[in-house]
Amino acid sequence: METKLYVGNLSYDTTEESLRTAFAQSGTVVSVDMIKDRDTGRMKGFAFVTMGNQEEAERAIKAMNEKTLDNRELRVNIARPREETPRRNTYGGRR
Repeated sequence: METKLYVGNLSYDTTEESLRTAFAQSGTVVSVDMIKDRDTGRMKGFAFVTMGNQEEAERAIKAMNEKTLDNRELRVNIARPREETPRRNTYGGRR
């Protein structure tokens, strides 16, 4: 079963391809999702890498956590489910 990893502390110079190449050394990289700011389009400094199975994910964590990529020490761990937060009224009106 595919396993999603959180990859933090990324350099703004890191590309999807360089991240894919680094993690491919540990197994099959199913997808790489670089998270970007929706307003500026600039990368936020973290990504999600989906590995082919749990074993490959664990291998990737051991190989990549606290290792340097593009002059930044990565933080790699199993991604946690997103916590649901109440949506705020962004229009300034009252309900």
